[in-house]
Amino acid sequence: MKKKLLALFLAAATAFSLTACGSAPAKSDEQDQAETSKGEASDTKKITFVLDWTPNTNHTGLYVAQEKGYFTEAGLEVEIVQPPEDGAEALVASGKAQFGVSFQDTMAPALVGDAALPITAVAALVQHNTSGIISRQGEGMDRPKGLEGKKYATWDAPVEKAMLKNVVETDGGDFSQVELIPSTVTDEVSALESKSVDAIWIFYGWAGVATEVAGLETDYFAFKDINPVFDYYTPVVIANNSFLEEDPDTAKAFLTALKKGYEDAIDDPDAAADILLEAAPELDPELTRASQQWLSQEYKSDVEQWGYMDPERWNAFYSWLNENDLVEGGELAENAGFSNDYLS
Repeated sequence: MKKKLLALFLAAATAFSLTACGSAPAKSDEQDQAETSKGEASDTKKITFVLDWTPNTNHTGLYVAQEKGYFTEAGLEVEIVQPPEDGAEALVASGKAQFGVSFQDTMAPALVGDAALPITAVAALVQHNTSGIISRQGEGMDRPKGLEGKKYATWDAPVEKAMLKNVVETDGGDFSQVELIPSTVTDEVSALESKSVDAIWIFYGWAGVATEVAGLETDYFAFKDINPVFDYYTPVVIANNSFLEEDPDTAKAFLTALKKGYEDAIDDPDAAADILLEAAPELDPELTRASQQWLSQEYKSDVEQWGYMDPERWNAFYSWLNENDLVEGGELAENAGFSNDYLS
């Protein structure tokens, strides 16, 4: 019995010794993997991207890049957030977000004076200004002069009213005869059908397509078709200036990944719409898919490089703002507020 117990003890001790020896490399491998993962995590750059509004087809490429892992492949961890009440510009300027969505017209006041914000437009989400005036079909508002005697829903913004005045007068109309009423429009289709308003400033890629989906017959004219100076960039991706200066490589990596997302949205709008709908299920599927088809032709439009901003077009609009004293606090300098340097 003693011999048997001794044999069992020695066998157990040997087994334990072999197990311990065998487990040592495994433990070392796990440690190596943990250290590698930790190293990779430390190399990942965190990016916060703030929208201008709730998710819509202007943003599709962003969600495609996120879903398809283009940001991850670029070593980035991207968080997409909603804008605060004071807009994306303030959040980006504060450094709490590295990137956001803005518009060349609305960011203009942020670029002058002592309180100028440290932001720069680094990519155009849509190549041309797709905004204009929509109205019920056949009521004479297919051209700016036709707004005389009609109710236009205004935000009472100086640049907005100056642009409307310009196109009406360019068309031979009398802007003082346009009835300006405060805009309370949340649904363009309902507002036009109820005749509470006659004309609304819209971005055709969403609100215009919505009237088509609803079967509402409309007239429409684009600002850029009346006056080419109004073919400014709207919307655009903006970035924090300090971030751009301190980490230009990460900025370029982000925009390269974002470009892939928009190129996919151009090549396969149906699949891109599905990705957007998954990220924002509150959106109307029929409108989203129709809007995606329409905008897929507008992201790059007539340029080869997604995101490119033509300095001549950028400066032409800001020169017009200067000439009409539409920027408080000073004049906009040439090439103010934009750069193509971070595009791949």
